[in-house]
Amino acid sequence: MSTEVLIPRLAVIGVGLIGGSLARALKRAQVVGEVVGCGRNVEQLERAVALGVIDRYTDDPAAAVAGADMVVVGTPVSAMRAVFGAIRDHLAPHAVLTDVGSAKGCVVADAEAVFGTLPERFVPGHPVAGTEKSGVEASFAELFERRRVILTPHVESAAEAVDRVRAMWQATGAEVVEMGIRHHDEVLAATSHLPHVLAYTVVDTLASMDDRAEIFRFAAGGFRDFTRISSSDPAMWRDICLANRECLVEVIDEYIGTLTRLREALARGDERTVFETFRRAKHARDNFYRE
Repeated sequence: MSTEVLIPRLAVIGVGLIGGSLARALKRAQVVGEVVGCGRNVEQLERAVALGVIDRYTDDPAAAVAGADMVVVGTPVSAMRAVFGAIRDHLAPHAVLTDVGSAKGCVVADAEAVFGTLPERFVPGHPVAGTEKSGVEASFAELFERRRVILTPHVESAAEAVDRVRAMWQATGAEVVEMGIRHHDEVLAATSHLPHVLAYTVVDTLASMDDRAEIFRFAAGGFRDFTRISSSDPAMWRDICLANRECLVEVIDEYIGTLTRLREALARGDERTVFETFRRAKHARDNFYRE
């Protein structure tokens, strides 16, 4: 365990599952000094202090970032422009700014709109980790272990700032990779945003059927596993899906095409097409997720 303090003062704006877990992980690794939390819910911030997640708090983003070496914006993507506006003139010259948004194009556009040009010490990021739970009480230090964190530096990002954000996430046990902003949004639309859309719509469809009580009463483990993520915060996922709607609509269209072909094969009793669809899917998943 390292005893080098990589971040003397960390400001976390949005102390929820991700922001809280990051603070816990960095404290566990003994690589952070003071952790300042910021948010709109004072009761939750007080709870974060009581849990030892943060050391002190404020509901003023400008005060939170004063003197901070690293600023992590962990708010919903729809709130990031307002946060950038509130902290723009209060960041220390040496401070590194990053975020944890699940969509990156909208975050970068918001930063550019607020700052006029993308700051060289701004490094967009996205930890590909989470649970269906939310709030600081759901946070835990092990959330990022053996998970990927995607950094999407822009052309003006300073190498030293990128290195500092990478080192921060590596201290949590995460694997850090870099990716282009547009490519990130395309990949996450397919691998994260689409599955959430499917889980929500499957449950919504079944819940609207006349015999929904019977359907849910006899739902087996596979149904619970597949639909678990539909227990995630609907407001957060509304914001994510709308923020990345261009890429998400494209992959939904691809999915609808595949589903339509499968439906037609089922309707005509085409055993071969049904089997081949399932076989290809099994092969692909087994190949990518070898135990």
